[in-house]
Amino acid sequence: MPRTALVTGSAGFIGFHLCRRLLSDGWRVLGLDAMTDYYDVSLKRRRLEILQGFDTYKTIEARLETPGVLSDLMAAEKPEIVVHLAAQAGVRYSLEAPRSYVESNLVGTFELLEAARAHPPAHMLMASTSSVYGANTEMPYAETDKVDTQMSFYAATKKANEAMAHSYSHLFGLPITMFRFFTVYGPWGRPDMALFKFVKAIREGRPIDVYNHGRMKRDFTYVEDLVEGMVRLVDATPPRPDSRNELVGGDSLSPVAPWRVVNIGLSKPVELGDFIAAIEAAMGQDAQKNYMDIQPGDVPATWADTRLLTALVGDLPATSLEDGVSAFVRWYEENYS
Repeated sequence: MPRTALVTGSAGFIGFHLCRRLLSDGWRVLGLDAMTDYYDVSLKRRRLEILQGFDTYKTIEARLETPGVLSDLMAAEKPEIVVHLAAQAGVRYSLEAPRSYVESNLVGTFELLEAARAHPPAHMLMASTSSVYGANTEMPYAETDKVDTQMSFYAATKKANEAMAHSYSHLFGLPITMFRFFTVYGPWGRPDMALFKFVKAIREGRPIDVYNHGRMKRDFTYVEDLVEGMVRLVDATPPRPDSRNELVGGDSLSPVAPWRVVNIGLSKPVELGDFIAAIEAAMGQDAQKNYMDIQPGDVPATWADTRLLTALVGDLPATSLEDGVSAFVRWYEENYS
């Protein structure tokens, strides 16, 4: 029998890529997604159609914050691992609709932790974000850095998720690995993300908004490289309270719980201007640039320290920005031209 994984947010950008990889690797996947209309639902439906082409994929369309949904599902299916990716995303949208972040990111994660408490999986893997580093200025960001100065409500809810998961890990012995993602991009990306918006605007002959006058740096991470890291961490030995004597340098393993947080990034920050140049080169078309001040909640730079990830799972693929952007542009042209 194939191993069973429960993936929340399975029709989302990262969730779709992870589910497709797990299915290709022979897993049975339970994919839960609410199919909310934060962005184009038809894009989610198209991702879902691809996943439903696998015999070992099961779709559950439901809101994870609905009491009992996750508990009943885990009781019936008994997944070996749980990968929690479902969340209300977006730094800027959290200024407009903060309640949706409370419901999805806080209440939804609580429901998942309660379900895992009643029906413990062998390993839980839960998504966080580089945004939790907030106002930290010393880089690269390491997992052991203090993270108390979040600059958006989105980031605050994800930091709360880390704390909630740690408490359940300590109290109930749940092995939990948290991921901190760094600016993920690639084919099937969300329409609210910079790459999608830039390509769409350039093709339509409209100017693009360049925040902080282009003085931004991001640790852009190609989605398939990210998924490779996640899959390797799925199969890595889950955090154990008795493994403190096996710590690697800079390990974030909790002293009181089988809980760890791991950065997943390329560890190669790129100037926003260079990112735009890569888009222009891939499209063969120059962008009209509308330079603007930095937006509330944004940080000027991100940069992942990935030494812990490398120590745990080895060196990951490192898709170049040029290749990754070109792959997205090809996908966009095939689907939206």
